[in-house]
Amino acid sequence: MFSLLRKEVSGFFSSLIGYISIAVFLLVNSLFLLVFPGDLNVIDSGYADLEPLFFLAPWVFLFLVPAITMRSFAEEKRTGTIELLFTRPLTDLSIVLAKYFAGLVLVLFSLLPTLLYYLSVYLLGDPVGCIDTGGTWGSYLGLFFLAAIYVAVGIFASSLTDNQIVAFILAVLLSFLLYLGFDFIGQLEALKSIDRAVMGLGVNEHYRSISRGVVDSRDLLYFVGVVAIFILLTKSVLESRKW
Repeated sequence: MFSLLRKEVSGFFSSLIGYISIAVFLLVNSLFLLVFPGDLNVIDSGYADLEPLFFLAPWVFLFLVPAITMRSFAEEKRTGTIELLFTRPLTDLSIVLAKYFAGLVLVLFSLLPTLLYYLSVYLLGDPVGCIDTGGTWGSYLGLFFLAAIYVAVGIFASSLTDNQIVAFILAVLLSFLLYLGFDFIGQLEALKSIDRAVMGLGVNEHYRSISRGVVDSRDLLYFVGVVAIFILLTKSVLESRKW
């Protein structure tokens, strides 16, 4: 499994995919946070706060992560190398996990440079260090888990088809539905009596909860549970070849 994981990670960084993905993530965030005027501009806001980053980053990841994961299985199917992959002494679950963690490593590498935003706001605050450190680290943790769900969804979408574009569109759609779909459903008048329960099924509710700086075990269980569900779904898709 670890040899396949190393192969997948090196595959990202031996081509332009990994570097372009990280560069796009940082560029888009930097433009909105530091250059473009508006509510998301940290400098114009006058507050030592990184909330605009944690509002914007889930939307950037919504398109960036599917672009990273769309080739995971789709490209293997298209080129026929998927059969060679299955001949390795690896279980289907090990193959899925190797590709999943490779995508997660790339997400982590894209998040690390954003710590410069935190350092900048920390030093520019008046007084220095007046930023809400607990809330910021909670938001980073929530963003990482949110991206972890996007990666799991993207891997699942890629396993369903041999077309990368179809995998990308499907991953974006599923990720969006998980992120905000349940919020929209919960706002329906017919579900008013159970709106909180319905919204609790969505990613956004738990992302906002953990972003307050309080790490609740229920939020962690939710993120881990959703990731596990999509990993098992991907494993089931791969096993369907034996049916």
